[in-house]
Amino acid sequence: MTATDPDLTALAQGWCALSLLHGRIESHIEQALQAGHDLSVREYSLLDVLSRQHNGTGGHLRMSQVAEAVVLSQSATTRLVSRLEDRGLLSRYLCPTDRRGIYTDVTEAGLALLEQARPTHERTLREALDAAAQNPELAPLVRAVSSLHAVHA
Repeated sequence: MTATDPDLTALAQGWCALSLLHGRIESHIEQALQAGHDLSVREYSLLDVLSRQHNGTGGHLRMSQVAEAVVLSQSATTRLVSRLEDRGLLSRYLCPTDRRGIYTDVTEAGLALLEQARPTHERTLREALDAAAQNPELAPLVRAVSSLHAVHA
């Protein structure tokens, strides 16, 4: 393949469109969450992921799994957990079956904030997708995202 290969160009253009869509959506949601709930997109995502844990087998995530779920490095995830713990939104404790493991749970205050922020997140996500659907370059990606929802509904 060369730099002028039409397939490579189409692939690169597709990647640029996907990156643009992601950036626009994340920026829109970030502004709304910060203004309404003093949360970043990453903080919201972390609270959301951790709120889905349960006490059954495999129900609690290790830090590496949390990092993967919120698309951050382990060190960035640990710093984010510490900031939210300092705000009283998360708590950490030793794994009862493996004293080397540390689990993180969302506190009652964290759950309350997450429930307050969830409608803002959903509304601004929909607004951002609707706006992006008006752009001919982004519309196919918006349709793809919407079809993923239909598959999992």
